[in-house]
Parts: sequence; C-alpha cells; structure tokens
Amino acid sequence: MGTAIRVEIVDGQVDASLLDEVVAWFRAVDARFSLYREDSEMQRLARGELAEADAHADIREVLELCEDVRIRSGGSFDVRRHRPDGLLDPTGLVKGWSVDRAGRMLTMAGVSDWSINAGGDVLAHGRPGPGQRWRIGIQHPFHRDAVAGVISGTDMAVATSGAYERGAHIVDPRGSASPAALLSVTVVGPRLAFADAYATAAFNMGAEAPAWLASIPGYEGCVITAGERVVWTAGMDRYLDAERG
Repeated sequence: MGTAIRVEIVDGQVDASLLDEVVAWFRAVDARFSLYREDSEMQRLARGELAEADAHADIREVLELCEDVRIRSGGSFDVRRHRPDGLLDPTGLVKGWSVDRAGRMLTMAGVSDWSINAGGDVLAHGRPGPGQRWRIGIQHPFHRDAVAGVISGTDMAVATSGAYERGAHIVDPRGSASPAALLSVTVVGPRLAFADAYATAAFNMGAEAPAWLASIPGYEGCVITAGERVVWTAGMDRYLDAERG
C-alpha cells in the first residue's frame, strides 16, 4: 500500500504466531489491493480485465464501503473519479479497513492493549499503560519536528488528510484541482476505514468540512485552514489534550 505499518503490543506475553498472522494479513491485502503491483487484483479491475462481480469478496466489500462514503459526502470522496488518470483507486479507505481487520484479529486473540500505526493513521485499543491514554500527535503543517495538537483517548481511530506531507496529492473528484482551503483534516472515531475516508472527503470540502463532520454520528474532526486557523467539532474537546507534545 506504499506505506509502513507498525504494530505495538503492550500486553507482556503474545504468541509470535499471532504477529505472523497479522503481518501475513497485511501482505495479503497489499497483494490484492496495491496499485503499485501490476499483478494485483485491484490493478486488473482498474484496467478492466476483471469484472467487479468476479472480484474477491474483500474487494467487493471495500468498494461497497467506498460507495457509502461517496453518497454520505455528496461526491467529495469518490474512488472512481479522484485520480487524474481515471483509475479505480480505493486507497483512501482500504488502508484503514485493513488495519480495522488486523485490530479485530488481535482483540479476538485476547490482546487488550495495542496500537497499529499505518503511515501516520492510528487505531488504538485499551491503554498504553495503567491509567494512561493513548496520545497521538497531529503533524504541524509547516514544521515537521512539531505537532499542531495532541489527540488523547482509548479505543479510537485517528486519521489525518492534508497536502503538506506529500504535496498536492489529493484531488477533489468533483473538479480537477487540488483543494486549497485547508491545510489538514484530522478525524477521530471508532473505525479507521471511515476516519480515513471522512478525512479525505472533508479536506475536499474546504470551509464546509467542520459542519459536515459534526453531522456524522460517532466521529469528530479538527480542521486547520489555509489561514492557519484551527476549527473543531464540539465533541472533539474530549480528545484534544491540553498538554501539547
């Protein structure tokens, strides 16, 4: 998927075979979904060599979730229209979806305290230590060695979309230009698949992003505008750590 994935297990004793299963899962997802691999099923689907009805059940599930987000966002997130080359690309949701599945694998195996970091998007469960909360920094738009804020909590997914990390790589599927009204959008909620996709959709919305995020049950958002103003939804207060990293 073009990124690094880090799994942190807080529990003292974990069977190495479980970690092998998690790594194998991510490798299987990469083999099936990666658009960097010419032999992946997603590449074949994007090139028109494979019909969606004949694709693996995981691909059909991801595309259905992508369609749900497209409808909810009014087209601000659209895996069929957001690339300049027109290729079908569910990367904005599949990474989080794969992390959610890996998290369920850990929980079902009895692991209660863990986090998975996939390219800066994080799914955390339980606690990093007795009485502690996970603390996840929001990258500062202009200073790579600083954070703009800190998200603090337990059992949460945190995803950020912005143009400062890889340049203007996000394209609004409703037009041809890269959005310029916002520097970044961070979304917190129960599932990383949706947090990631909602962050991308909100980034494309510009000034409409905070109100739209506030309308989604179970998810909260923090937006940094091009004018360096920070705006967040009402429910975000419980996640914003007063102690800045």
